[in-house]
Amino acid sequence: MSDVYLNWFTTDMQFPFFIQYGGHEADTSLHQHMDFSELVIVLNGNATHIVNDEASFIKKGNVFVINGGTAHGFKDPVDFKICNIMFRSEMLQSAGPDLRTSNGFQALFILEPFYRNIHAYKSKLSMSVSSLEYVSSLISVMVEEYDMKLQGYKTMLASRFMELVVYLSRQYDNQESALDSSLMHLANAISYIEDHYLEPISLEEIAARSNISVRHLNRIFRDYYQTTPIAYLQRLRLERACSLLRQTNLTVTEISYECGFNDSNYLTRLFKKTYGVSPKAYRQNR
Repeated sequence: MSDVYLNWFTTDMQFPFFIQYGGHEADTSLHQHMDFSELVIVLNGNATHIVNDEASFIKKGNVFVINGGTAHGFKDPVDFKICNIMFRSEMLQSAGPDLRTSNGFQALFILEPFYRNIHAYKSKLSMSVSSLEYVSSLISVMVEEYDMKLQGYKTMLASRFMELVVYLSRQYDNQESALDSSLMHLANAISYIEDHYLEPISLEEIAARSNISVRHLNRIFRDYYQTTPIAYLQRLRLERACSLLRQTNLTVTEISYECGFNDSNYLTRLFKKTYGVSPKAYRQNR
């Protein structure tokens, strides 16, 4: 198995993005991306997709994301043409809260790639002919921008990439009834947490919004995400606290309430346990 790095495709590390058409007439050996993720859109034909030790059939209209560290390859291609979009995770950071709370976004770009790396997981987006035609036209514009490199092309590509991400997330939402119900319950739970993490919310509320029991909620979080709902919620709140400590003059007490904590002492204890320093020391160091 070979290791693949993003700088094989682009030397511009200020813009960690690469797009190309891929035509595969022969098998592609097993490889893993060391420092980037890959969005794959099957434009034509079919092949067998090998992920770690598992094989699944992929065809025209399928879309999936492979994270770094996941071994994969293609075999037995038949008139097989794909679009490869290689990117680092920071490219998704411009996603607004309205997108981060989308079930389709969480499932396609966050949960599926993560779960695919640790367990066999064959789920993927399957687009209709009309949807694929729209995506193909968008890809065509992106490839031209990347090849021509006219003034402002990076801004244009970043914008087009997010347009593609939004469109694919919506498509995933539309097919969710046919997918692994546990994954969609998890995506629904994460979407609810992302949307309400600054408010007082309980496990019971999250579970109710996801139409599952608290026990099942905890189980699928551990199975898919290797964490708990509360740990995920606390991480979001702590990240927000870090941002407020850097960017505002609010007191630690004020920040604790802004971030959904009812007790500044609890925030301080959790902050120090997570980051190794107190909130005040964190602010002073920055």
